[in-house]
Amino acid sequence: MKLIKLNKMENENNVVTLMRQMENEFMAACHDAEKFAGGNGSAGTRVRKHMQSLKNLAQDVRKEVQEQKNTVTA
Repeated sequence: MKLIKLNKMENENNVVTLMRQMENEFMAACHDAEKFAGGNGSAGTRVRKHMQSLKNLAQDVRKEVQEQKNTVTA
């Protein structure tokens, strides 16, 4: 699996920071998913935990984007 790496920005935006966190969480989920596919049941629990964290981070990204849009248009 190949992911597009987010470029470093001098003044990193909160959205980019959250996306980096999502990328790290996703990579950890992929690692555990491979273990789960190999028969490690405990890794399945970790995959579910990673996915919940991704869901929460995605919601944070949505909120941050909306906040920034509202600040610009206000």
